[in-house]
Formats: sequence, structure tokens, C-alpha cells
Amino acid sequence: MSELTLGALYGAVTLVVMFSGMPIAFALGIVATGFMYFFMPPSSLDTITQNVYEEMASITLLSIPLFILKGAAIGKSPAGRDLYSAIHTWMHKIPGGLGIANVFACALFAAMAGSSPATCSAIGSAGIPEMRKRGYSPGFAAGIIAAGGTLGILLPPSITMILYAVAAEQSLGRLFLAGIGPGILLVVLFAGYAVYRARKEYRMALDIYQKGGEKSAYLEDEHFTLKEKVEMLPRVLPFIVLLIGVMVALYGGFATPSETAGLGALLALGLLACIYGVWKPKDLSPILGSSIKESTMLLLIIGMSLLYSYVMSYLHISQSAAAWVVSLHLSKWVLLAVILLMVVVFGFFLPPVSIILMTAPIILPPLREAGFDLIWFGIVMTVVMEMGLIHPPVGLNIFVIKNIAPDIPLKDVIWGVFPFLLLMVVAVLLLCFFPSIATGLPDMIMGAK
Repeated sequence: MSELTLGALYGAVTLVVMFSGMPIAFALGIVATGFMYFFMPPSSLDTITQNVYEEMASITLLSIPLFILKGAAIGKSPAGRDLYSAIHTWMHKIPGGLGIANVFACALFAAMAGSSPATCSAIGSAGIPEMRKRGYSPGFAAGIIAAGGTLGILLPPSITMILYAVAAEQSLGRLFLAGIGPGILLVVLFAGYAVYRARKEYRMALDIYQKGGEKSAYLEDEHFTLKEKVEMLPRVLPFIVLLIGVMVALYGGFATPSETAGLGALLALGLLACIYGVWKPKDLSPILGSSIKESTMLLLIIGMSLLYSYVMSYLHISQSAAAWVVSLHLSKWVLLAVILLMVVVFGFFLPPVSIILMTAPIILPPLREAGFDLIWFGIVMTVVMEMGLIHPPVGLNIFVIKNIAPDIPLKDVIWGVFPFLLLMVVAVLLLCFFPSIATGLPDMIMGAK
């Protein structure tokens, strides 16, 4: 069987098994094992556990469950609600300040927790009801939280970036730094749209009221005293200090990524005990249980994805596919556009973890050959995968929002996130025209490559 035919069969079988409804980890494992049985030496089946172990025996991957524990500790606490309340208290006078507060709260929480679903859940559970109570449309309230939650895989620490660093053999520290500029860019774009949309909805509410209609909560004027504003800070500032401390430990060379993750997890648990009194076994049980469940699920997907990639490499499928892409002699930017379009399509039904580990052996060699900076591409790919978190049919963040606010129709949630998808496309274009948005900070701090 030719490598082309074998590759097409490998892809077709993968799609069939995935669309059967089987969990992704088991689907990838079954396909990989099946092709090992039929197309590889019989002895290869005896090395499955060894191959998975060797692929996962990475000190960088050790940081994943520790970052998950840190994120669960913050996500299961009232920290998200307090963070949102503090930002809203200080920004309520700005036009669209409530929307901006949600974006900023999502960004800060994402940087602390490193998880998109956790960010959506923690900030959305407080932010969506408050926005709706103050007259914001349900679709906009849902959309801004869903989009803000995607920052969890772009702003460091990001589990997605950890996996990309392993797959692309790139510096994790440099990759984390490269995500800060684009993360700020998306925050500015989202906040700008929040101001525009809030002013539009305010004018509509005012017009209805002036014509004799009901006065919307949008038109009510809120006021917070300086004392109330200051009282909001003590519960938020320790977590901001935690975020800064973790970043200083990592980029100051005081700790490795895994040590930083462990330090962050311990400090997060310590802050919960001191600020919220969360230290009893019954209080810690949901946090530890959630961390174990999510870590097990994610590491199982990673292990099976690595086995899947190993089989693809052994059968020369990935090498042949990469060579075929190079042989097309596509121009540099056409190649990038085709690859990103492929990532968008994969995002319809695969999570970012699987997309990275399954496609890296195929797409990275042609990109390296074309002269692209793989750190820069990792950021662009992450932004594109962020889009996959808020567009159907999978759209994980959409379903998290639907769980938080079940009375908001799914149609309204989808239309609510649509403008933010367009803003992410704008961010990708800006990164292409001005790559220093991503590469400038790591080059400044760690030196040019």
C-alpha cells in the first residue's frame, strides 16, 4: 500500500471512529493500536506502554497537572466573583464599563488559572447575571464572557502552549512571553467592542424610554464611594501578587516551569486558606477531585495523541504529508493560510490539545522550511484555536455559558460570540503584518533568536 493511500486510510478511519461518539482519547488510541496491529511488526504492540511512557516522560509536561491544580484552586473559590466585583466597582463610570470589567476580569483570571472553561465559569457565573440585571442583552452578555474565556489558552500560564512547546521543541519561557502582547491586543479589541456595543444598546434603551416605553436598567446611574472601592481590593490584590510572583519566578530564572507550577499551586491553596478559610478536607475535596479528574482526562488525551503521532511517523505518513506540502511550492503566506484554515476545520470537532499533537509532525516542517518563526506561529495558531472554543459545533465555551445561563437560547449565545470571532480574525491579520506584537517581548527579555 502506498504512503498516500495509507495516509488517506489513517485519516478516514480516525474520522469514522471519532464521529462514532467515542471519547477522543480512546478514539485516537484505538486507531493507533489498530494500525500498529495491521501495518507494523507484531512486536510493536508489546511496546505501546513503553512508547507512551517515553513520549510523556517530559519534565515540561509535569507542569500541566500542577497548573490545573492552581487553576482549580482559584476557579472553585469565590476569587472570580471578587475579582469581577472589584473591577466593576472601579470601572462602572466608563461607558460600557461593565463589559470592559468582564473582559479585564476574564484576562486576569485566565492568567491566574490558565483554563478557558474555568475562566468562563468563574467570571460568567457573576458577570452574566449582573450584565442582564443592568439591561445588557443576553446575547452580548454571553458572548463577551465566552470570548473573554478563550484568553485562558493564550495568556500564560497556558496548558496549550506547554504542549506546543513540547511538540515544536521550542522554549516554553519564550512562548509564554510571546503570548502576552497578543493577549493584551485581544483584550483591547474586546474592550473596544464592549464600549461600542454598550453605547449602541444605551441609545436604543434611551430611545425606547423617550418614546414612552419602560425605563431600562441600562439608564440607571450607579455610584460607589471611595470606601467601597478600597474595601474591594484586599481580596483581589493577593491573587494579583500571586500572578506577578509566578511570572517573576519563571522569567527571572529562579524556577523551572514545573517548579513554578508547583509553587503557584501551593500559593493558591495557601491564599484560599488565609482569605476564604478553605482548608478543611471537605472544602479541599472538590478542588483536589476536580484537579485529578481534569489532569487524568487531559494526560490520557496527550498520551494517546502522542501514540497516534508516533504511529503516523513510523508509517511515514507525517513525513510524506509534509514533503507533499513542501512539493506544492506554495508561496509563504498561501501556505500559512492553508494551514490555519485546516486548524479552523479541525477546531470544529477537536480540542486544542489534540489539534497540536496530531498536526505538529505535518505542519511544522513546511513552516520551518518556509522561514516562519515557530514561536510566532505558535501564538497565531493559539489565537485560531481560541476561535474553535467559541464556534459551533463543538465550541466548548459556548456550552459552558449555556450551563451557567440555561435560559439564554443557544442561538443568542452563538450570535453573541460572532463579533468576537471577527475580532480574532483581525488579531491574526495584525500578527501577520506586525509579528513583533508576539516576538518583541521575548526578544527584548531573552534576546533575539
